[in-house]
Amino acid sequence: MSNKIKVALLGLGSVGEAFAEHFLAKIQEDRIDVEIVAVADRHPDTPVALGFAHSKVPVFQDAMEVIKLGDQVDLIFDLTGNAELRQQLRAGLQASNNRHTVIAPEVFAHLLWNFFGESKALLQHAQTGY
Repeated sequence: MSNKIKVALLGLGSVGEAFAEHFLAKIQEDRIDVEIVAVADRHPDTPVALGFAHSKVPVFQDAMEVIKLGDQVDLIFDLTGNAELRQQLRAGLQASNNRHTVIAPEVFAHLLWNFFGESKALLQHAQTGY
């Protein structure tokens, strides 16, 4: 059994892009046993989304597609700032009887950001959905 944590990142806008870049750099530099297994963004043709696609990470335009990956995803970082989407994600996990995957609250993303050593604060969405 692997201890690798499989992560999906949703939303690659200004908040999500900054988080994704730092998160990926930390994984690679410190050889952390974490793998980004999927990303989703309404604009799959952005440079960061294309970078993930080039690295063979599935890129979805519809964030709800990540739910179909089931227990191939341990943790979802929803960085979209869309409270309605977050509710849909929870409902989708419940409807699929997925008791494995966890949706990390935005505060957890901010916690990790502090560990990235960035002096600049991670932007915060007006609505968190919690």
